Amino acid sequence: MTMDPAPPTTFAHPRVVGVGTAVTAASYSQLEVLDAFGITDPKVRSVFLNSAIERRNLALPPEDAHGVRAPESQGDLLDKHKALALEMGGEALRACLKKAGADLADLRHLCCVTSTGLLTPGLSALLIRELGIDRHCGRTDIVGMGCNAGLNALGVVSGWSAAHPGELAVVLCVEACSAAYTVDSTMRTAVVNSLFGDGAAAVALFTDTTSAQGPNSYAEAPTVLKFASCVIPEAVDAMRYDWDRVQGRFSFFLDPQIPYVVGAHAEPVVDRLLAGTGLRRSDIRHWLVHSGGKKVIDAVVVNLGLTRHDVRHTVGVLRDHGNVSSGSFLFSYERLLDEGVTRPGEYGVLMTMGPGSTIETALIRW
Repeated sequence: MTMDPAPPTTFAHPRVVGVGTAVTAASYSQLEVLDAFGITDPKVRSVFLNSAIERRNLALPPEDAHGVRAPESQGDLLDKHKALALEMGGEALRACLKKAGADLADLRHLCCVTSTGLLTPGLSALLIRELGIDRHCGRTDIVGMGCNAGLNALGVVSGWSAAHPGELAVVLCVEACSAAYTVDSTMRTAVVNSLFGDGAAAVALFTDTTSAQGPNSYAEAPTVLKFASCVIPEAVDAMRYDWDRVQGRFSFFLDPQIPYVVGAHAEPVVDRLLAGTGLRRSDIRHWLVHSGGKKVIDAVVVNLGLTRHDVRHTVGVLRDHGNVSSGSFLFSYERLLDEGVTRPGEYGVLMTMGPGSTIETALIRW
């Protein structure tokens, strides 16, 4: 018996159909943070005041009767992470779905990313209960990967989306950095405490193989084309979140050399991303880079030959919110969309950096 050959399959790329962000309620200038903790060391104050950050959203520990903000125990910090994650995560998720023209009932897969606290059950299960999402919604939790994790998750969920056309998926990055602070006057903690802010960001993906491009006509939404990453094993300890035996809590460490390590590896990973596409770096119209810090941004600009205009959104997010970890690149993406300057056929590169040390990239096309 002969059989007709199977029709060729066409791989459909997912589209980015919505984005939403959220921050905690209180915003502080760098000077206000220094004063809140009574930090007077000139070197530490210089780190804060020369960070290119104007304000950050933070949930600082409450003042006692004497106006002193005492360091919180690890248990209190974990409680803070859970409360802030549910609050910010729910807000960012709703905002994202609204932009996508969808609601919670349309959600078929939820991937939650966080590195600022440990939750078991995971954040995805807690949000499903908290928000009344369908209990059959697929879910993934990515914990502890750091600032690069948002793009890792986007890669994972893009694969899920391509395998489930017609179904809506969301990546939700929630970083309650206020719950990952060690408060003292050392230079080690000053680098971290001067940089990070609370924030959540969600991005919705939808794949459709029909000409209608989805229930809400997503034809103008950018398509996710390709990913490329680079782990730098020799710098595996340059960014880490480990136990501080003196403080009795977890503490984040950033090596002062990390901007130069990232900068030195930015070019080869972007070249790998563009390999086989026929594109050159000069063909990329939009660059959405993680707001890792002033020196990190400068290193990427120099090594990739970018302009300050190319990273205007990255610089703006750092200025207004600090480093909001895994969701930073989505804050920048939201600002790009708000400008209304993208045109069909234009290409964009997403880039994040984090522990590993790792650089993650993605190529999108409008």
